[in-house]
Amino acid sequence: MNITEQINNDIKNAMLAKEKGKLDALRAIKSELLLEATKGGGSEITNEVGQKLIMKLVKQRKDALEIYITQGRKDLADVEQYQIDVLNTYLPAQMSEEDVKVAVQTIIKEIGATSAADMGKVMGPVMAKLSGKADGKLISQVVKQILAQ
Repeated sequence: MNITEQINNDIKNAMLAKEKGKLDALRAIKSELLLEATKGGGSEITNEVGQKLIMKLVKQRKDALEIYITQGRKDLADVEQYQIDVLNTYLPAQMSEEDVKVAVQTIIKEIGATSAADMGKVMGPVMAKLSGKADGKLISQVVKQILAQ
């Protein structure tokens, strides 16, 4: 079952269970999937593309969550957090910060980077290897930290 079929089934189940918050999150995913499918002219979305779209939605929700928290809007922050939790169920497990550090150190040794000036050389291979497995902000932060040492 591909990701589009899974989302459609989960939308039906959320409708039957009358789970409004979950239904909102699932409809956002379905909307992104449909937009992507029609943009390319094809009708099929691969699971990899679907996961990238869901990661984009999670990032948007996290940004909104931070804004709502700083503005003291707990009601809206709770809605965003719930949607993040729903969206994360469709993503692979994220790597811990320690795992990211180990992977980054390995790539830095392979490339031979020595200073913060080499960050551009390091980020490409790191992002290619860890894409979808770890948050981009965390990866960037770890690369900066290791290269600064």
